[in-house]
Amino acid sequence: MSTETATVAGQRTLKMRLWRGDESGGDFATYEIPAQEGEVVLDVVHRIQAEEAPDLAVRWNCKAGKCGSCSAEINGRPALMCMTRMSTLNIDEPITVSPMRGFPIIRDLVTDVSFNYAVARRIPAFQPPKLAEGEVFRMQQVDVDRSQEFRKCIECFLCQNVCHVIRDHEDNKESFAGPRFFARLAELEMHPLDTLDRRRLSSEQFGLGLCNITKCCTEVCPEGIHITDNAIIPLKERVVDARFDPVAWLGRKITGKPDPTPAAVAASFAPETLEQQQAARALGKVGSHPQTSGA
Repeated sequence: MSTETATVAGQRTLKMRLWRGDESGGDFATYEIPAQEGEVVLDVVHRIQAEEAPDLAVRWNCKAGKCGSCSAEINGRPALMCMTRMSTLNIDEPITVSPMRGFPIIRDLVTDVSFNYAVARRIPAFQPPKLAEGEVFRMQQVDVDRSQEFRKCIECFLCQNVCHVIRDHEDNKESFAGPRFFARLAELEMHPLDTLDRRRLSSEQFGLGLCNITKCCTEVCPEGIHITDNAIIPLKERVVDARFDPVAWLGRKITGKPDPTPAAVAASFAPETLEQQQAARALGKVGSHPQTSGA
């Protein structure tokens, strides 16, 4: 340790409690290591891995807060290890680092987040309109900004982990997509060039109604995305318009506009479903793709 570092750190010792174990069980192991200036939690975990616990499993990649790989719970709060500075923590007390509680544990600090990728494959992709030859569509800057906020997501899945709907109720994962994917659905719904109506799909197959707006997802987002205010609440409003608003219903009847697209029809455009249909067509079992009534 350099003189400068020793002066700043005061020759202090960090007491780190890291969760060690796998899906069958485990417990916290305590490691004591000298404090160093300017470190983040991931630095300390790497030093422990290099000097005391070479078999410690930890997932990381960029160490710059852009890959979302090093998600964990630090003193019980979901956060990125690479973006949590040791200087913001009370090193007079033991610092606890544990895996994300909302997902199955693989080993030590590494969790199985494959649930999220499975949900992503169920979301219908962007469906652009058929423009005439030479036709150009210009977007307003407000529409660009609105969608761009959601595209900052680094898929750290901290919002998924902290959401109590699936954190405390594992069985809800079958019918609840979670805040990360409500932001994705909102991004597509708000895109002026997208032609697919996902409102009923969001409610009936992705469980939007189960979200009770606690804003915990927004609080832990390392990119500062206003998931609740700018994605979930506006998406809920659109679902209400589609399913429950009597004025909107009457307006559709008077003007002859189509009803909201059924969830099953919207779901048929998801990558997972399209692959299944392609495989079935190869076997000669299904016909052409259904049309998007109400899009």
